[in-house]
Amino acid sequence: MSFWKRVFPTLLLMLVAGSALAAGGDLGAVKKAEVNIPAIIMFLVFVAATLGITYWAAQRTKTAKDFYAAGGGITGFQNGLAIAGDYMSAASFLGISGLVFLNGYDGVIFSVGWLVGWPIIMFLIAEQLRNLGKYTYADVVSYRFERVPMRTLAATAALIVVVLYLIGQMVGAGKLIQVLFGLDYTYAVIIVGVLIIMYVTFGGMLATTWVQIIKAGLLLFGATIIAFGALYLASDGSMSPERLFAKAVEARKGDISIMGPGKLVNDPIEAISLGLALMFGTAGLPHILMRFFTVGNAIEARKSVFYATGWIGYFYILTFLMGFGAIVLLTGHPEFADPSAIGGIKGGQNMAAVNLAAAVGGNLLLGFISAVAFATILAVVSGLTLAGASAISHDLYANVFAHGNVDEQQEVRVSKIATVVLGIIAILLGIAFEKQNIAYLVALTFSVAASANFPILLMSIYYGKMTTRGALIGGWLGLISATVLVIVGPTVWKEILQLGDPLFGYKYPAFISMTIAFLGIWIGSMLDGSERAKREHEAFEAQDIRCQTGIGAEGASSH
Repeated sequence: MSFWKRVFPTLLLMLVAGSALAAGGDLGAVKKAEVNIPAIIMFLVFVAATLGITYWAAQRTKTAKDFYAAGGGITGFQNGLAIAGDYMSAASFLGISGLVFLNGYDGVIFSVGWLVGWPIIMFLIAEQLRNLGKYTYADVVSYRFERVPMRTLAATAALIVVVLYLIGQMVGAGKLIQVLFGLDYTYAVIIVGVLIIMYVTFGGMLATTWVQIIKAGLLLFGATIIAFGALYLASDGSMSPERLFAKAVEARKGDISIMGPGKLVNDPIEAISLGLALMFGTAGLPHILMRFFTVGNAIEARKSVFYATGWIGYFYILTFLMGFGAIVLLTGHPEFADPSAIGGIKGGQNMAAVNLAAAVGGNLLLGFISAVAFATILAVVSGLTLAGASAISHDLYANVFAHGNVDEQQEVRVSKIATVVLGIIAILLGIAFEKQNIAYLVALTFSVAASANFPILLMSIYYGKMTTRGALIGGWLGLISATVLVIVGPTVWKEILQLGDPLFGYKYPAFISMTIAFLGIWIGSMLDGSERAKREHEAFEAQDIRCQTGIGAEGASSH
């Protein structure tokens, strides 16, 4: 009976979220492009290189710490690049430049929202997480609390975030390759899934880290060429952003509104709620938080965030230039036109950066960016899959079901089995959701992370009066309310399910679900007068000393 008490809430919540997603709107048919030989060659080179890295990493992955955290031996600079590689997803590269292309200045709201979450991680979470945790953020939220219920909550929220993110990435991979490589959608998704299973199963975190580092370098290099090449061409060789913006307004037939806010989000509450989800959701993403256990100590963890913030900020500046460059260089050019697509360009607005690569550097640069975009998805899905596998093996199997009485090698074996299962699930979901509207998945994913993971993580570190009961009440309320409010909101209820006026009037529920979560934690903790609660209060001082000083924290492996 205890098994079902632990597992049933997870299954029920994922079933509710999945049923809502399954009702998504049709994205329409995507035409396959002519086979792009340069893209395929570069793609094969990347795959060969990363498989070589996986073989190298497999020889050095012997223990659970090696598998989950690369032995803790990654430097701050390397980890910063890997975090950037993990964070600069296809949604960032293709999505933000597409939003700027379609909406102008207002498209930057997503890049700003995602970027400003990093100072929060740097100053409030990174060092403390590294000092208290071992492999996953669930180690931190269960540090002085009841292990079984807290890890069940943390693993449930982590798995929901991972699965929702996986759906979007897998569908994005299939669509991208279908448009650019001339492969069938199903084959594209299967290729991604098989490669991810190989990277994570054999190479663990070490292979995943180096795949992310290489991908980050390639993406930053490619985006730099496109952005500054577009700036040069669109500004008539002057390299003047002012000239670029003036030409963009001309291309939109004098529509000056693209230079001001209000086209994407024009409701103050909506803007605040979106900002909360993007800012605090970043600090609740399990595959990002997991990266802080790969460095040797808390100082390197903070350096990681410093470097990552710089790379990510630079990248988002490039997406802004790419978006406006696309307005100038793609609008009105018949070779890129497709009147039936969103934005009037081939592949729709999300292909703005890719079409811009062709406009700036011809077929060679298009091939390079095609391969880089695919590498982007591979790297992000690798991190997600490893985070999901660790939640299953380390949090659920080792600490919930086996109560900590488990052999380390057996735990790694379970993690590898979980990786294969998650890879197969990702392939099946990617195929099943081929024609679904996945635009709202970002909001749902970040809202869940901001409403469940972030509150219990922050409060477990800084709120000495928090108890297990309060954390469970607030965490579950935040998790359920975020999911339900997205389902009954305008995007799902009205636009996708077509059930009439939404029951909840805002697309992004974080301002309500986050408030519910924090209030639930506070009220539940204040009303908890149990003996267990008193012990948890007393344990906070020792936790805080380790949290701030690192005394007792695990170091890197010797190899």
